[in-house]
Amino acid sequence: MKECIKTPEDIDWAYFWAQKLEKKTDRKKDWDKAAKTFHKKNRKDDYKNEFLNSLIINKDDTILDIGCGEGSITIPVSKKVKSITGLDSSKEMLKLLNKRAEKRNITNINSIQMSIEDIKYENLGNYDVVIASRSLNGIIPIKETLTEINKIANKYVFISLFGPNNWIIEKEFQEYLGNKTNEFPSYIYLIHILKDLGIYANMKRLEINDYRKYSSIENAMENGKFRLDLLNEGELKKLEKYLKGILTEDPETGQLYNKRDKSDWILIWWKKE
Repeated sequence: MKECIKTPEDIDWAYFWAQKLEKKTDRKKDWDKAAKTFHKKNRKDDYKNEFLNSLIINKDDTILDIGCGEGSITIPVSKKVKSITGLDSSKEMLKLLNKRAEKRNITNINSIQMSIEDIKYENLGNYDVVIASRSLNGIIPIKETLTEINKIANKYVFISLFGPNNWIIEKEFQEYLGNKTNEFPSYIYLIHILKDLGIYANMKRLEINDYRKYSSIENAMENGKFRLDLLNEGELKKLEKYLKGILTEDPETGQLYNKRDKSDWILIWWKKE
C-alpha cells in the first residue's frame, strides 16, 4: 500500500488505477467470441453520434483508432479523413472491420492486430489524431499507455471512459444477488494521471438520451451487460426475476424498458502543444 500520502499531489493515481482493476476479475472478455453479435449490440444508443460530433478532424488528417472493434467509429470517421488505422487485439473484430469496409468500397482503412498494452510510438509512428473510444477502461499500465498515445498524436487525442451511471442496472443486480461490486476506476483517476504527465485535458459528459429497449426478458438477459458467462443456473433464474421486476412494457410497441438503463460516457480530450 502506498505510504507517506500527505497532500493530494502525493497520490500515485496510476498505482490506484491498477489496484482497482486487479481486483476486478470480470474485466477481461473474449472479444473474438463476442465479435459476431457485437455490432448489433453496439448500435442501440446515440453514443456514436455524440462521440463523432465531438471530434476535431478534417479531410487531410490521418487517424489511429485504438480498440476499434468491428469499426463502429472507424467506418464513419473514414469518410471524413485522409486515412484511418484501426488497432485491436481481436482478430475476429478486425475481420469484421475489413469485411464491412470492403462491402462499402472504403479504401482508406488499414488495420493492425495488437494489444493496447503493447502500443509503442516506435512501432506505430505518428498520426494526426488518436481516438480511444471506450477502450481504455480496463488497461492496467495506463500511465505508460497514455504516454505512448500522446507521443503518437500530432494534433489531438480523444478518449471516452465510463461515466458514473454506466451499467447502473447491472450494478444493482449484483447488489440484488448480495455480491460486492468491484467497479472500474473512475474517469477522475485518468484526469489526474494525465495531469501527472503534464497534460491538462478537457472533459465533458456525452449526452446519451436513448435507453435500451428489449423484445422480451430473454432478449434483455442476452443483450444487457450482465456477463451471462459468469452466472450459474441459480443466478440466471434470479436475473430473470430481477428483470421482470424492473422493466416496464411499452403499451404501443410491446417492448420492455427501464429509463435508467442507458449508457453513460465521459469524453476526455486534449490538443497537442
